[in-house]
Parts: sequence; structure tokens; C-alpha cells
Amino acid sequence: MLEEYGIKTLDDVEVAGERTFVRVDINSPVDPATKRILDDSRIREHTEHTIKELVARRAKVVVLAHQGRKGDPDFTSLREHAEIMGRLLGGRVKFVDDIFGERARRAIEGLGEGEVLVLENVRMWDGETKSAKAEEHAQSELVRSLAPYVDVFVVDAFAAAHRPHASLVGFMPVAKHVVAGRVMERELRALAKVRARPERPCVYILGGAKAEDSADIAEAVLGQGIADYVLTGGLVANLFLVAGGYDLGAPNMKVLEDKGFLELLPRFKDVLGRFGGKIVLPEDLAIDVGGRREEVGLEKLPTGYPIKDIGSRTAQAYGELIARARSVVMNGPMGVFEEEAFATGTKKVFQAIASSRAFSVIGGGHTIAAAAKFGFLDKVSHVSTGGGALMEFLSKGTLPVVEELRRFSK
Repeated sequence: MLEEYGIKTLDDVEVAGERTFVRVDINSPVDPATKRILDDSRIREHTEHTIKELVARRAKVVVLAHQGRKGDPDFTSLREHAEIMGRLLGGRVKFVDDIFGERARRAIEGLGEGEVLVLENVRMWDGETKSAKAEEHAQSELVRSLAPYVDVFVVDAFAAAHRPHASLVGFMPVAKHVVAGRVMERELRALAKVRARPERPCVYILGGAKAEDSADIAEAVLGQGIADYVLTGGLVANLFLVAGGYDLGAPNMKVLEDKGFLELLPRFKDVLGRFGGKIVLPEDLAIDVGGRREEVGLEKLPTGYPIKDIGSRTAQAYGELIARARSVVMNGPMGVFEEEAFATGTKKVFQAIASSRAFSVIGGGHTIAAAAKFGFLDKVSHVSTGGGALMEFLSKGTLPVVEELRRFSK
């Protein structure tokens, strides 16, 4: 039982012999030319932590999942996902290129205990991506067709939990039991430690190129007394610096303008004005001078060169704050870590997290990629599977699918 949320888990339900529908998020990077999967880490995560347990407990497992969106290069069948899952489980995984038609229903009826059936990409059905309450989705063609077969519904797709789509919430009103899967459980337990009841001091680190939600997160965690400091890097720091009155120079202002971030300035100014003492901005920056790293203090701004990292003084100051922390959340690298000359800030922040005694959570595709590249993935307490879902959870403290899960957990 997830006591903090009032949500039941796999520990609270008997699944042997039960038709157990599991909504996972195995949406994976795909080569647009060949449609082959480039990274199977999400498939491994759900298979190792949830599906393998259900197989061992002799459930009749039906997997629901999506891959991409119609019209996007990564929109494709789940056949290869099922093949990978089969290899991980040593066989006993079937695939049917149908979602809720006669072939799908026949395949579900034929499932034996400890067997797994992967249904086709749910987004091949146009009704999947509508956002609605569980009761409305329960009247959809998808749910009405499959409802007679659903004994247990397991919600394991944290990374998609910010979207109340049909396959995520529609089975909740019709299933005998609704519980969180192991991936969802691990995410919610970890995030409770840094969002609901963090040990102090609590430090949030916001960086990277996706600045849209950063002001909301900073406002939420500082305004609610969750975080003691918010450290900034990447374009998030650049936008806060502009909000604080700094002119970064033509090339850097153009990047913010091209991304539409200058429209966010009033919001960033408001948040900085209210929480300025706790939003920590860089004191120096690394610029790209013909491919060479040079560092400049804020007093040297504006600059005619691209800003690509935080400076050494900033990295040291951030490291000292992290060293004292007992809870750390990081979403977004400090700079252009893909270029060796500008990976220093991100590396030093990771080193500080790894050396600290804090419970640490990292999330977001670029953050995880950087942690993997520099060998820090196994040196943090929890790596979140969520991108947009993580950002929304950090700012709001919940997600639409989590709220529906609270209502129907039984």
C-alpha cells in the first residue's frame, strides 16, 4: 500500500489465474528510417520490475502501451517491443496486431497462467488520446470491448501519467481491482521523499533547454516551503539572468527569442522577485570562443559569444550547497554537456550529488543521458522514468492519472 497516496499496490491483490491488464509506458526512441528501437531501457524497466513478477505469480498478463503519435516518425507497431520483452522473460510472450477487435479478444481468451500478451499500439485507435475522466473513458469502444476480460488493472505508466487517456484510466471503473505497478510505486515513493516530506536542506537543480515549466516548479517548491534553494543552469539560468536585468549579448538573446522564451520573462521576473534569495543564479559563465572554453563573470556581460555552461566559481558554490543537502532533485544539465569543453559544470554537479549524503532524484532525458555518459547513473538514489510527467508532478505534487488511481484503487 502506498500510504501517502491511499493507493494499493501489487502487494494488496491476488493475481494468480486472473486476467491482469497492465498499462506500461514502453515508448522508446526509434530510428525513423528503419523503425527499429534504439534504446530498450523502458521496456527493461517495466519487464524486470512489474511484468516478471506477474508472470512468477501466475497472472494472465495483457500489456497495453503506446509508441509515438500518429504522424510522428516514431509512430510504429509494438511487435518489436513484444519481441524484446519475450527475450527478457525467456519466451511466453505473444503479440497480436489488434487492440480490442475479435483477434485481440480471442488471444486474451487463450492466455494461460504466467503468459504475456502484448496488444497493438493503443494510439492506432483514434479515441486513445482524448483527455477525460475515467467514467467517460469507460464508455469508449476500447473499454467496453475489453471490460469483460479485466480482473485486475495495473497502472504502471508513470511517464504517461500526466495524460488521462483511455487506456490509462478507462479500465479503472470496470476492473475488480485497481493497483499501482512496481514502476509507478517506486516513482511515487521516491518523489514523496523530495516533494511531500523532504529531509532538509532540500535543493532543487533546474537546468537544460526546456525552461517552460521551470518558473512553475521554482514557485511551487519555494512557495510551499519544500525546497530551501533552487540552483539554475542551462537556458533556465539564462532566462532568470535576463529576468534579473542582465543583457546576455546578441547570440544568447537570439537563442531565447527563437525558442519563444522571452515571452516567459514576466513570469520569471515575478518568481525571481518573490523568491530571489532562494533562486541561485550563476556568478560566472563559460562561453564558446571559437570552440575554446573561456569563463566570464556577470560583470563582463553582455558577451558576443555563446554561453554554453556555468563557470567554475558557480560549480563550486553549487557543490557546497549540495554537500549540505539531505534531499536533491535535478532536472536538466548545466550546459552543453555533449561538448567536452562545456561538460564541466554538469560533471561537477553530478560529482557533488554522488558525494553527498542526500536522497537524490534525477529525471528528464538529457539529465539521464548526461548521468549515463559520465558514469553517475548508479550513484543517485532514484532515476525517474518521467519527463513531462516528472516536471508536472514537481510543480503540482500530483498527476491526473495518479488522482484517478487514488479514486479507484481497490
